[in-house]
Amino acid sequence: MKRNILVVLFAIPLLGLPCAAQMQVALDPASTAVTFTLQDPLHTVHGTFKLKRGTIQFDPASGTASGELAVDAASGDSGSKGRDERMNKNVLESGKYPEIVFKPDHVEGNVALDGDSEVKLHGMFNIHGADHEISMAVKTHFAGDTLTAEIAFPVPYVKWGMKNPSTFILRVSQTVEIEIHAVASIYKP
Repeated sequence: MKRNILVVLFAIPLLGLPCAAQMQVALDPASTAVTFTLQDPLHTVHGTFKLKRGTIQFDPASGTASGELAVDAASGDSGSKGRDERMNKNVLESGKYPEIVFKPDHVEGNVALDGDSEVKLHGMFNIHGADHEISMAVKTHFAGDTLTAEIAFPVPYVKWGMKNPSTFILRVSQTVEIEIHAVASIYKP
């Protein structure tokens, strides 16, 4: 009986059945879109940032996570050169703080290793030279060795010490909404 159990335990990985093991997800910067939305009373500003690099290691059984996602702070593009220059110089100060970095520490919820899941990704978000604890809503879809993820979270940039770009006439929200559509490869070390 013991021998049969041992045979089954050793055979599971060979058959390709899911096992609880550390996984690594490597985001593809060219296929990953980082977008932002900023509200004002007259219109909504939409824009993009470029992902520089991104890897996340996680253990589906325990939920522990590590790694980092790094965005080029100077790559912000709202479609207005003047607005983007003011955002980089006065709000993000991208010359002084060139990267926006998220470092995960754990996943809340169960990650389906095949199909769809909705989880929370918790960690530290570094922007404008300061760390902020954050939890991001994540919808994932695993298919073979590919992961797609939809991530959404608010950034209360004024509360976090950045300048509000509002003027006497134009008043903007003190929170910017971030969405990430990520495409990644899955590695099982």
